[in-house]
Amino acid sequence: MSTWILLRGLTREKRHWRGFSQALLMELPGARVIELELPGNGELNGMASPSNIAAMASHCRAELAGLGIPPPYHLLAMSMGAMVATAWVVSHPEEVEACVLINTSFGAFSPVYQRFRPRAWLALLRFLFMRSERKREALIFELTSRLVDPPAPVIDEWVAIRRSRPVSLRNAFRQLFAAARFRAPLNPPAKTLILASAGDRLVNPGCSKDIARRWSCALAVHPAAGHDLPLDDGAWVSKEVHDWLARAGSPGIGR
Repeated sequence: MSTWILLRGLTREKRHWRGFSQALLMELPGARVIELELPGNGELNGMASPSNIAAMASHCRAELAGLGIPPPYHLLAMSMGAMVATAWVVSHPEEVEACVLINTSFGAFSPVYQRFRPRAWLALLRFLFMRSERKREALIFELTSRLVDPPAPVIDEWVAIRRSRPVSLRNAFRQLFAAARFRAPLNPPAKTLILASAGDRLVNPGCSKDIARRWSCALAVHPAAGHDLPLDDGAWVSKEVHDWLARAGSPGIGR
């Protein structure tokens, strides 16, 4: 049985995966899927977020050890979570069978204006001065989703998540600082699939293409989805993962 570890991004928690785990299991029957929280988010919102990505990876490893879930692992992660996955496999390559990295960026590979689009910086400034929780989540939705319609039920869910497990502004800035400082290795630390969204308003999909080119690894680009690709088209993500594993003859396919 293959074990898949799912990691979300900046200030987001495992409830933001919504039904993606079920979509992944449809393509990988028999697999075990674990959604982990990053320190400072979700169930761990009372913790201080580390100011470096490597410490986040160390925390994830400790969480799995505490749960009694041994390696090897398959890591599926998006945005900042993909940086955590990369740091994890760099420090402990023997634990990771393969990685799927979604809509991420690395400082050594792509310029800052592609890693965080100028429009996104302007949205961040607006976000900081917003008092309404719903307006904040609606702004995040506008930046991260292109295919979900109507948006209201998702925004309602996100508002409820924010109210029940708020992420402190301090932790948000610590996570942003950690992501900005992260530098990836020049060579792929594990078998890797890069997934990107052509409609990403937050991170230029060219960043994913830069990673795939530098690492000479597999790349698939969704023609229309936004930054939150598992939200916009979780079935497409799952199918791409399945097909990639099948081509490689990997045991992670779960069949």
